[in-house]
Amino acid sequence: MKEPVYPAIIRLAKILQTAMGWKVIVRGAENIPETGPAVLAINHAGYLDFIFSAWACVFEKKRWVRFLAKKEVFDNRVAGPLMRGMKHIPVDRKRDPAKALDLAIKALGNGEVVGTFPEATINRSFVPSRGKTGTVRMAQASGAKIIPVAVWGAHRVLTKGHSRNFQRGLAILVNIGQPMELSADEDSRQATDRLMNAIRALLDEAQKEYPQQPAGDSDRWWLPAHLGGTAPTPEEVADQMAEAHSRKVAATGPPSPTSRAADEIPAADATSDEEGLDTAAVAEVAPADQPD
Repeated sequence: MKEPVYPAIIRLAKILQTAMGWKVIVRGAENIPETGPAVLAINHAGYLDFIFSAWACVFEKKRWVRFLAKKEVFDNRVAGPLMRGMKHIPVDRKRDPAKALDLAIKALGNGEVVGTFPEATINRSFVPSRGKTGTVRMAQASGAKIIPVAVWGAHRVLTKGHSRNFQRGLAILVNIGQPMELSADEDSRQATDRLMNAIRALLDEAQKEYPQQPAGDSDRWWLPAHLGGTAPTPEEVADQMAEAHSRKVAATGPPSPTSRAADEIPAADATSDEEGLDTAAVAEVAPADQPD
C-alpha cells in the first residue's frame, strides 16, 4: 500500500530532530514485531509523545503507526489533511466514540500497528494514571499484541501548562517493553491495570537512565514530585480534575451514555489556543496529537 504522506512527514520530523540536536535513545526496539498487528500503549506526558513512540517502528522496523487522536485535530485545516493522509484514527467523543474502536480493530485486522494513550489525556504530574480499557478491548477483539511503551523527555519540548521549549540538545528516551500476555476472556479492567503497571515500570527505568538533569530550581518543573521536581503530585492532579468535572456537571448536567463510552477510548490530547500553540505550525512537522 502506497503511503504518499507519511514518509514526507517523517522526513520533516527527522530534519527537525537533527536541526535541534535532540538525542533520541530507543530501548527495546526488538519487542516490536516485524509483521502483524500490534497495539502500542504509551504513557502521555507531552504533546510530542506520539512522534517519539513511533520512532522505533518507523526507523527500526519500517512500520507505520496509526494513532487514535481526538477529532478536533482532524478538524484543523492544516493538521486534518495530514492526519487523514497518514490514516490516523479520529475519536469523536461527542457523537460516536465507539466508531474509533471499530476503526482501530479494523486496522489491526489488516495487520497494522495502532498507537494508543490509555490515560487519554496528559497527566500534569508526569506519573501515569489509571488507564482506559479501550486499548485492552481492541487487542482482545483483534488478537493483537499489546506493547507497553514509556517516553521520557519529550514533554520538556511541549506539554500541557508550559510554554514550548525548543532548546537544543534535549534527550528523549523511549523504553519499549515486551508484549503483554493477554487472553480474550480476561477482565478488561484488570488487564488495563496490569498494562499501566508495566508502563509505570518502563517509565521508572527510563527516568533512572535519563542522561540529563534540571539546570537549576526553576528547571525542575519537568520532574515529578517523587523525583524532587515541582510538578503537582498525582493526588493534586486528581483533585484538580475532580473539581473541573464538578464544575462541568453543574454547568451542563451529568454525562450522557455517549460521553461515558468516550471516556474509555484511549485517544491522545488535542489542541486549544489556551496553550499558546499554533496548531498548524506543529502539524507541518508531524502527525500531531495537539495540546488542548
